[in-house]
Amino acid sequence: MEFESYLWVPTKAGYVKGDEKPKVDCILCSIRDQDPRVRSLEVWRDESNIAVLNLYPYNPGHVMIFPVRHVTRLSEMDGDEFEALFDSIKLSIRAIERAYSPDGFNVGFNIGEGSGASIEHLHAHVVPRYKSELGFIDIIGGGKIMVEDPEIYLDRVREAFRETLIE
Repeated sequence: MEFESYLWVPTKAGYVKGDEKPKVDCILCSIRDQDPRVRSLEVWRDESNIAVLNLYPYNPGHVMIFPVRHVTRLSEMDGDEFEALFDSIKLSIRAIERAYSPDGFNVGFNIGEGSGASIEHLHAHVVPRYKSELGFIDIIGGGKIMVEDPEIYLDRVREAFRETLIE
């Protein structure tokens, strides 16, 4: 049994192979521009950043935060953009806490092809985590996590962002 096969969202295979990818230069820029060829699961935006549900989530509430301006590395951002991105990550965590009450979060960036990035537009993943999830040993032993389609919880997360902004 290969460990790598269990760190994969099963429904993402077609996307990674390119079978299901929209024919656009940048998927996140296309979401930003509301291109009708691209499925958008946008939950929030401001003048600097956009939050979308991940189309292939690891858990319900898994969001990606990306700058409105197309950049590929943190080093391309100025101080204000950098601060705004991390403020947006903080907002996302608060909204997901409101919607799901997770026990923790994984927050991270995959920057560059060597890191596993499949999108050449800087974005942060905010993944809610729960004590009841399968752990490392369970995964090696063959357990799999199946999550629901993000369309099912899109309204719930959008509402949590709205309520969190009002606080």
